[in-house]
Amino acid sequence: MVNLEQTDFFDEGALVGVLTTQPLDRVLDYKAPVGGCWLGAFVEVPLGPRKVLGVVWGKGRGDWDPAKVRSVIKVLDVAPMRGEMRSFLERASQYTLTSMPNMLRLATRAPGLSNPPSMQKVYRLGDVEPDRKTDARTRVLETLRDYGGLSFTLKELSDMAGVTSSVVKGLVKLGAVVEENTPRDLPFARMDPDYGAKTLTPDQAEAAAHMVAEIRREAYGTTLLRGVTGSGKTEVYLEAIAECLRVGRQALVLLPEIALTAEFLDRVEARFGAKPAEWHSGVTMTERRRIWKMVGQGGAQIVIGARSALFLPFQNLGLIVVDEEHDTSYKQDDGVLYNARDMAVLRASLVGASVVLASATPSLESWANADAGKYHRIELTSRYGPAVMPEMRAIDMRVEDLPSGTWISPSLRSEVEARIAKGEQSLLFINRRGYAPVTICRACGHQIGCDNCDARMVEHRFLKRLLCHQCGESKPMPEACPSCEVEGKLAAVGPGVERLAEEAKAAFPEARLAVLSSDLFGSARALKEGIKAIADGAADVIIGTQLVAKGHNFPLLTLVGVIDADLGLQGSDLRAAERTFQLIRQVAGRAGRSERKGVALLQSHQPDHPVIRAILAGDEDAFWQAEANERRHAGVPPYGRMAGIILSSTDVGQVFDLGNALARNDGALRQIGAQVYGPAPAPIARIRGRHRVRLLVKADKAAPLQAAVAKWIGQFQIKGDIRLAVDIDPQSFY
Repeated sequence: MVNLEQTDFFDEGALVGVLTTQPLDRVLDYKAPVGGCWLGAFVEVPLGPRKVLGVVWGKGRGDWDPAKVRSVIKVLDVAPMRGEMRSFLERASQYTLTSMPNMLRLATRAPGLSNPPSMQKVYRLGDVEPDRKTDARTRVLETLRDYGGLSFTLKELSDMAGVTSSVVKGLVKLGAVVEENTPRDLPFARMDPDYGAKTLTPDQAEAAAHMVAEIRREAYGTTLLRGVTGSGKTEVYLEAIAECLRVGRQALVLLPEIALTAEFLDRVEARFGAKPAEWHSGVTMTERRRIWKMVGQGGAQIVIGARSALFLPFQNLGLIVVDEEHDTSYKQDDGVLYNARDMAVLRASLVGASVVLASATPSLESWANADAGKYHRIELTSRYGPAVMPEMRAIDMRVEDLPSGTWISPSLRSEVEARIAKGEQSLLFINRRGYAPVTICRACGHQIGCDNCDARMVEHRFLKRLLCHQCGESKPMPEACPSCEVEGKLAAVGPGVERLAEEAKAAFPEARLAVLSSDLFGSARALKEGIKAIADGAADVIIGTQLVAKGHNFPLLTLVGVIDADLGLQGSDLRAAERTFQLIRQVAGRAGRSERKGVALLQSHQPDHPVIRAILAGDEDAFWQAEANERRHAGVPPYGRMAGIILSSTDVGQVFDLGNALARNDGALRQIGAQVYGPAPAPIARIRGRHRVRLLVKADKAAPLQAAVAKWIGQFQIKGDIRLAVDIDPQSFY
C-alpha cells in the first residue's frame, strides 16, 4: 500500500476537491465522507442524479455555497493514486493540451472499480472434449483457446462466443468447461529473476551490464538500445527487467502490436518462470480490473502491454521498455492525442525510473536525443550466433520485362524458384492490405468510394467484400457499377497482398503459400499458430504486409523481395524517407536469421533515390545524419516544433469559417515567432460523414508552443457540432 503522510488525510466533513471523469472544466468541491479520506483516494461522488468516479485531488476550493456541497458517497477499496501519477497526468495534460477529465479517463480504464472484493464464478477450458460438437459449443471452446487459458465470467464468455449462457452451462456438465469460485482480484504469480537466464554474447553482456547499473541507480535515465535485426536486443533488456525485480520494483514493456503479445509472453514466462500481466484491447474486462488493482497494490511485477498500459497505477515503477520504439502505433491518433514513447520518458522522469528505447531503426527523434547526449546509446552491431546480415540489392524495374497486371519481376521470380528448389523460404512483401486499393468501372470510370468518407474502398477478395480502411465500413462486392449500373465492368487496379498471393500461386504452382495480413486472422491465437507453422517450415513462399516486419523469426527464410520499394516515398509527408528506410530495413532483416545467409531484393523504379541507395549501402548513420541535416535546415521536428489543429463538422462551411477565423487571429502565435499554414482540407477530407479541415503551426524548438496555442484557440467558442482537436508533435497529416 502507498505510504501517505498524515497531512494527506482529510477528516470527515472537510472540504475536498475531486477530479471526476466527466467533461467538466474544474475540480468539484465535496465533503469528506464518514471516516475521512486520503489525498489521491478513488471515490464515488454524486453529480446531479448520477454517481460518478473521481479522485481526491486536493483541498476544496471553497468557492461554492457550503450548504449545497454534497458528501463523497464512498471511498473505493483500491490503492490511492500516488502523487507522481497525479503529476504525470497533469504534465501530460499540459503537454498535449488535453483536459484533465480526459486524462483521468485514460488512468481509470477498468470496469467495476467500485465493486467490493468478493468471490465470483469464472469459466476456463477443461480437459474433456465433448462427444457432440455443435457450432455454438465449438465457438465457446475456440474462444477459450484463443485467450490462452484465461478465465471468463459467464456473461463475458457468452457474449464473446455469441451464445446463450445455457450453452456454456451444458459444456460445464460435460467437463469441457470448468466452473470455479475464485476471488475477483488475485495477485499474479511471483517472477524469479534467476529462473531462465541465458548466456549472453560479449556485446550483449556489456549492454546488459550498463542497463543493470542504470536500474541500481534508482534514478531517471533513458537508453537507446540500437541493434541490428536478430542481434538479441530482447535478451539484453530482459536482464534489465531481472535486475528491476531483484530491487523490488515493477517493469512495464510496451509493444507496438497486439499480434506480438502472445509470442513475447512465452519468452517472458520462459525467462522468469511465470506469466506476466498483459494489458491490451484483447484482455477480458474481468482480467482488466484485476490487472489494474494488482498493479496499484504491487501484486503484478511485470506488465506487457499496448500504449495505454502507460496509464496504469504502478506502485513502484522502476523500468519502462518501449520495444520497436520507432513504430507509428505508439502515436494515439484519436481521443487523447499522445505519443507513448514520449510519455514513457515523462513518466519515468517523475518516478526515478529507467527507460529503454529498443529498435534496429530508431526514430530520428530518439537518434537526435542520443546524438545530443540526452540519452545513452548502446549498439549491438552483429547478429546473435552464426547469423549475418543479409545482402541488399536493387532490382531496376525500368529494365525488367514485366507483363501488364503482374508485379513479381522475372529477376525476383527466378530467385524465389531457386529458394524453393533448395527447401528455403522466400518472403514477398507489399505494404497494402486487401486485394486491390482501387476498384474502377471500365464503362464510366467511377471509382467505388466509401459512403461516409472521402476514401476509396479496398477490395478484400478473400472476404468477398469492400472495406473502408478509414472508418471500417464494409459492403458486399457489387456485380454492377453503383454509378452507371453496367454489369461486368468492375476492375481491380493496383496490387494488394491478396492479389500478390494470387499471382504467386500462378507463378509458383507447386509451392506452399502463406499470407500474413492482420485482417486475415480471426484471433491472436490463430495468428500465433499461423506464424509458428511458417517458422516450422509449413510454407515455401510467404506473402505479407508490414505485420511481418515486427519481430518474427523464420529460421528457413533466406530471401526477402520488396515488391514496391518506392511506395512509401510518394506524398509530402516529412517523415516519408524515414519511414520507408525503417520499414524496408526491418523487413529485409527477416532474411538469414540462422545459419543460412540471406538476400533482400528491392524492386524499385527509382534505384538511384537517396533513400534506396542508403538502404542498400547499409550506412544507417549516414542516412540519419543526412535526414537530420535536412530537417534542421527546414526547422521541422526534431529541430523545430509543430502542432496540428484538426477541425471537423457535418457542415463543411462551418469548419472553413472557423479555420479562416483562426488563421486571421493568430496574434498569440506571432508573439512566439510561430507560423500558421492553412486552413486546408485534410488529405482525407471526410471521415464518418464529418468534413475535416487542418491548420499547421510551426515554431522554433525553444518556443513555448503549448501556451501560445492554448491562448490562440481560447479566443473562440466552439459551436454546433464542430470538434477541435490539437495534435502536438503530429506524426501524420491524414
